[in-house]
Amino acid sequence: MSKEISGESKSSQKTNYRPLILVGMGIIILIAIGLILSTNQGEAQEEIFALTFPPNEVNQPAPELTLFDLDGVEVSLTDFKGEVILVNNWATWCPPCRLEMPEFQVYFENHQDQGFQIVAIEASQPENEVRTFVEQLKLDFVILLDPENKSLVTFQNGSLPNSFVIDRKGNLRLAWLGAINEATLEQYVTPLLEE
Repeated sequence: MSKEISGESKSSQKTNYRPLILVGMGIIILIAIGLILSTNQGEAQEEIFALTFPPNEVNQPAPELTLFDLDGVEVSLTDFKGEVILVNNWATWCPPCRLEMPEFQVYFENHQDQGFQIVAIEASQPENEVRTFVEQLKLDFVILLDPENKSLVTFQNGSLPNSFVIDRKGNLRLAWLGAINEATLEQYVTPLLEE
């Protein structure tokens, strides 16, 4: 994929701030994890979501990716063409990932009738562990298993969580690094549902 996924355009390639941004994001994620370990759950959640950054805006064809769901059914991103898709790379062991899942569920319930779908791709944990997590949180959007981390390679982002929004025409439009809350989804994804 081109460098545009990371939010770089041809006009900004002369000055590459990506390493500094990645270091900064790493520090923020470490702070967030520290907050989770040192404060109560409610305070930690507020702090993590306070660190949410706006997405990078991109406009390029979405990558092709095919994986299996919890029932062993093959699912491709192209299966959802005509819908707005939030692709989320996450893991059961990742505290910010765990915090954003209930936010995703609420947003999904409120917007699935508008042609919105979440495809949450779990990075390499065993199926039974993922299934238990999904059942505990009562998640009813698409969950895919990725034992070989194909999605992280495809989207060129190994940090968790990360999210990408694909529009109805199959174009990648938004890219996030870090946890996202429902208010952020309303601000940035809902306008794409109205296109």
